[in-house]
Amino acid sequence: MLKKLSIILIFFAVVTQQQQQERNLIDGIINLLETGNRQYNVFEPRDMPTNQLRASYDFIVVGAGTAGCVLANRLSENPDWNVLLIEAGNSENYMFDMPILANYLQFIETNWKYKTEPSKKFCMGMDNGQCNWPRGKVIGGSSVLNYMIYTRGNRRDYDHWSAMGNSGWSFEDVLPYFKKVENFSIPAYQDSPYHSQEGHLGVSYAPFKTKIADAIIEASQQNGFDYVDYNGAKQVGVSRLQVSLRDGVRESSSRAYLHPIRDRPNLHVKKQAMVSKILIDPNTKQTVGVEFVRDNVPYRVKASKEVILSGGAINSPQLLMLSGVGPKKHLTKMGLPVISNLKVGHNLMDHIALGGLTFIVNNTFKSLRTDKIITTENLKLYFNEHKGPMTIPGGCEVLIFQDLENPTDKDGYPDIEILFQGGSIVSDPVLRKDFGITDEIYDAVYKPIQDEETFMAFPMLLRPKSRGRIMLKSPSYQHKPYIFPNYFAEQDDIDTIIKGVRLILNITSQPALQKIGAKLHAIPIPQCAHLGFGTDPYFECMARHFTFTIYHQSGTCKMGPRSDKRAVVDPRLRVYGVKGLRVVDASVIPEIPAAHTNAPTFMIAEKGSDMIKQDWGYMQ
Repeated sequence: MLKKLSIILIFFAVVTQQQQQERNLIDGIINLLETGNRQYNVFEPRDMPTNQLRASYDFIVVGAGTAGCVLANRLSENPDWNVLLIEAGNSENYMFDMPILANYLQFIETNWKYKTEPSKKFCMGMDNGQCNWPRGKVIGGSSVLNYMIYTRGNRRDYDHWSAMGNSGWSFEDVLPYFKKVENFSIPAYQDSPYHSQEGHLGVSYAPFKTKIADAIIEASQQNGFDYVDYNGAKQVGVSRLQVSLRDGVRESSSRAYLHPIRDRPNLHVKKQAMVSKILIDPNTKQTVGVEFVRDNVPYRVKASKEVILSGGAINSPQLLMLSGVGPKKHLTKMGLPVISNLKVGHNLMDHIALGGLTFIVNNTFKSLRTDKIITTENLKLYFNEHKGPMTIPGGCEVLIFQDLENPTDKDGYPDIEILFQGGSIVSDPVLRKDFGITDEIYDAVYKPIQDEETFMAFPMLLRPKSRGRIMLKSPSYQHKPYIFPNYFAEQDDIDTIIKGVRLILNITSQPALQKIGAKLHAIPIPQCAHLGFGTDPYFECMARHFTFTIYHQSGTCKMGPRSDKRAVVDPRLRVYGVKGLRVVDASVIPEIPAAHTNAPTFMIAEKGSDMIKQDWGYMQ
C-alpha cells in the first residue's frame, strides 16, 4: 500500500509541475483512474468464474448499483437463499474514493456515457445540442460517480406517494428505512430522532471547507435562512452538505454493503456481464431467469423465486422492453413480442439547473482550483489523514432549500435548491467537458476569467412538471436507447429556475459575500446577448443553453396502484402482468422527491428488500 501511495504522489507531483499544459493534467488523472480500475479490488466479493455459477439461484439481481448492492446484502442474509448479482461493469478502485475527483470519473470505462437526443429547446449550448447523462457502469453504480450529496427530500414527497395510491410509502413508513441506511456522524445531530448510527452507509460533513463556503453560509443567514439539518424535521434553510463519506473517503454502495460481506458463501457476483434479456414464459407469464453475455458468449441462469431489476432509470426500462414488457405499440414497431402492455419508459424525470452562473471573488480568497489543490502536500494530507481539500465532493460545499411560493414559511415544501461550489467551470479543465459545453461558448464567456478565483451557484429545480421518455433504438441490447428528457416542456419549470437565480443574486449581495468581493460574471452567452444580460428573458435563454442535469434520472418504471394506467410496478414493486419480476431502483419513483436521489434509492432498496423477505416468509 505504501508503494502504491508513493507512486501516486510522485505522479501527481510531476503532473502538477506541468500544469501549464492543461491536457497533461487531464490525461494524467484519467490515465491513473483507468489504470487503477484494472486492478482487482480485494475488498469486494470476487468475480465468480462463469463455469462455477449455479444453474439456478433463488434470486437474481440485475445491476450492482446503489439498489443492487443493498439487495444483494439483505437477501443473502438468509443463509438458505442463493443470490446472484450481475453487473455489466467492473470493480471500483482506490482512486475512485478521492472525493475531489468526482468530475473525472465520467471519462473512463465506469460510465455508460449516455446522451440525450439533440434539441433546440434545451442543452443548446452543449456539443450537438445534447446533454451528457453519466451513469455508473461499475460495482457500486452511480454511487461511485456521483458527488456524494445525501439528501432525503421532504416528508410531503412521501406522503404524496402514499396519497397517489402507494400504500406503505408515506414518510412515517419510509423514515425507518432512511435511518436503517445511515451511520450518521455529524455531532450536532447525533441525538436526533431522524438519524441513526447503526446503518451501513457513512454520512458526514466533508472534513474540509473553504472560506468561500463560510461566507456563503453567513450571507445566506443574513438573507434570512436558518442553518438547518435538512434531513431532519424541517428542510428549508442553509447547510453544509451532508455527504456519503466515511472519514473523508467516498462511501459507495459497494463499500457500504458489499465489502462487509465479501466472503458470504451464498452470494455470487458476476462482473462484466451484460444482461440481454429477462426470460419470461409467454404462456404462464412466469419469470424463469435471465440471459447475459460475457466476452460475446451468451449464458442463461434460472431464478427459482424472482428476478429483480436494479439497473436504474435508463437500463431497467430498456431491459424490460427488450424482454417484451412495455408499450404495445412501441414494442410491436421494434418487432418484439408483447408479454405485458405497460407504460415502461414513460414518466422520465430529472432535476436540472441553470448552469454556469459564476461569481468572481478577491484573489485573497482561494477557490477550489485543480491546479492549486492537487499538490504533493495535499495528497499526503489526504492519504495519511483523510483531510484537506481533496475531501470536498467534486467541489460542492453548501446548499439551500427554499419554498419560493411561501418564502417566509420555515417549514415550507421546497421547489428550488441552490447548490454552491467552491469553484466554477474555470477551476478545472474537465468541468466544461463534463457537461459538454461548446468551445465557442466557453472561449467567449469563460476564458477571459480562467485565472480568477471564482465560485458557482446552481438554481436546481426540485419539483419539475415536465416529463420525458426512454425508447428503444433497436431490438438489440447492444444499442443504447433514445433519451428524450423533454426539459422545459412546462413554462413553470423555467419560471421557477429564474426565481432561483434572483434568490442567488439576493444572497450574493449580502455583506458577507460583498466583503470578499463577490461579483457576478457578466459576459453574456453570445446567443443570448440580444435579450439583455440579467433580464428574465436572458436567464431563460441561459437555462436553455446551459441545461445542467444534476444526475437524478428517475420514474421510468413508475410505482402505482392498478388503477394508475401509467404504473409499471405495484406498491410492492412487482411488475404488473408478470410473475416473479420486480424493479427496485430509482425508476420506480412515481414523482421525483425534493432530494438528490441517491439517498431515496438506498431507502427504496432497503424497503424493497424487506418486502421481498416478507413475501417469501423470511423476516429476521
